[in-house]
Amino acid sequence: MQVSSYLKLSVATAVATIVLKTGAWWLTDSVSLLSDALESLVNLAGAMFALAMVTLASRPADEGHPYGHHKAEYFSSGFEGVLIIAAALGIIWAAIERWRHPQPLQALGIGITLSVVSSAMNGVLAWGMLRTARVHRSMALEGDARHLITDVWTSAGVVAGLVGVSTTGWAWLDPLAALMVAANILREGYSLMRSSANGLMDHSLDDEDRQVIDKVLAGFAHPTIRFDHLTSRRAGSRRFVDLHMHMPASWTLQRAAALRTDVEQALMSAVPGLRASIQLLPMDVEAHFGDEKDLI
Repeated sequence: MQVSSYLKLSVATAVATIVLKTGAWWLTDSVSLLSDALESLVNLAGAMFALAMVTLASRPADEGHPYGHHKAEYFSSGFEGVLIIAAALGIIWAAIERWRHPQPLQALGIGITLSVVSSAMNGVLAWGMLRTARVHRSMALEGDARHLITDVWTSAGVVAGLVGVSTTGWAWLDPLAALMVAANILREGYSLMRSSANGLMDHSLDDEDRQVIDKVLAGFAHPTIRFDHLTSRRAGSRRFVDLHMHMPASWTLQRAAALRTDVEQALMSAVPGLRASIQLLPMDVEAHFGDEKDLI
């Protein structure tokens, strides 16, 4: 299943869980179930925004964006992080009010059942989304999946608190569970915002990709051919690498260009989503970086 298909399924699942969790809150008047329902609203908004950003990221490069629109995915996780933090603050306010004015809960059995069903739906969806996110290297899909996993743990905490209320009669366990939910999603919101900020920076490729690239270049290396000045960066699901290839000055341009094409194709085949660009230089010519003249 493609990234956009999973995000559309995430939107549909969010609507279903909102209905289930809102019904659970309505029946029980539990503030912890209310907090769970609020987080599902964030799930819906986040999934819709992620779908919009993935659609934007899939657009081809144009004159204004020659490297494509792939970084748009990072805005999705940042936006979702902001929504999570806003929801957490609302949950904290509601929990404090309920702590000050505790109320008896009703129909806990039905409320717990609805919460468990919605949690199971989110858990299955998150598992599939994470697998697809790793394959397609989609930050938006990974962010949405991580949020769903947080929602699963949130629901587990809510259910544990409600079971405690049911068995002990301690009404204060309900707002306590809500506060624990808020603390957990605050942590997740911060993590998503941090990942988004890091993604918008030009980070180099990870060690795994670099090892693959080094192995490919080693296959083309020769006493008369060498590679240097390799730089790399990530932009969403896309990877970029630039380097210099030195070869004998006596080679014709046609021969040098043919070998460069072979190396570029080998690199892009070995690393999914990679775009390789190689500059040709004679063996006895060095490119210097960092000189004052390079800064002019």
